[in-house]
Amino acid sequence: MPRIVSLISSATEMVDALGALPWLVGRSHECDYPEAVRELPVCTAPRFAVDGDSREIDRLVKQTRAQAISVYQVFDDVLERLQPTHILTQMHCEVCAVSLRDVERSVAARLPGRPRIVSLQPNSLPDVWEDFRRVAQSLDIAECGEQLIGRLQARMLAVRDAARTAARRPRLACIEWIEPLMPAGNWMPELVEMAGAENISWRTWQDLAGAEPDAILVMPCGFGLERAARETHWLTGRPAWRDLHAVRNRRAYVADGNQYFNRPGPRLVESLEILAELAHPEIFPPRLRGPGWRNI
Repeated sequence: MPRIVSLISSATEMVDALGALPWLVGRSHECDYPEAVRELPVCTAPRFAVDGDSREIDRLVKQTRAQAISVYQVFDDVLERLQPTHILTQMHCEVCAVSLRDVERSVAARLPGRPRIVSLQPNSLPDVWEDFRRVAQSLDIAECGEQLIGRLQARMLAVRDAARTAARRPRLACIEWIEPLMPAGNWMPELVEMAGAENISWRTWQDLAGAEPDAILVMPCGFGLERAARETHWLTGRPAWRDLHAVRNRRAYVADGNQYFNRPGPRLVESLEILAELAHPEIFPPRLRGPGWRNI
């Protein structure tokens, strides 16, 4: 029987969606869904306190990367005790989660059983589906993986088809970090298009304000809804904020990026549903309003 250690929250959710949760024996400090995984041993930790605001976290990340090899540490003693057959990690971002290099520098490569290291690379939505396949194939449940992908894609296509019936496509600006300001990339533009909206490309506050989006979504990486809402003062305090078309029309929103948009796993379907609710409230009832998003 496989013994899986997942060092990235999206992979943990993939394991659960594949029906392989009983094989999971360890997790990262960020893996918190489904609730049952909280009881598992924690195998990683950040090298600095992560309870600061957007500006402080950005400063600490840059400082740590300048002074240390990695933003995260992997607990060698826990891995030795767990003796995993599979370790799930990622090559997407060395700031967002424990990376392949972090694992290769740990004791993992020297464990007696030489665990199989499965590294995810979710740079786009098609990449996410390939990551599902990669995890399923490594666990010898490839057919289960294909069936799961089919179900998730069918739900997404249903949202896309409903959104296409809308009379117009609102222009949406997505913000992934607040201070300093950073736009959302990777799979987000694809999800925005599927939700029946036009993704606005921007780099600076001047770009964003000048584009006059119909709607704005703030979904900071790693922040839950309440914490993200507290951080919006970096935006609402800007002199031009209240003059924005989206703000005047009460179409500025904040979302739980940590549980949804920032995790390239099964709940990207719910992330798409949130986008559709924001883009086309006349078509999609606000099912995820409250747990997933709110107005700013």
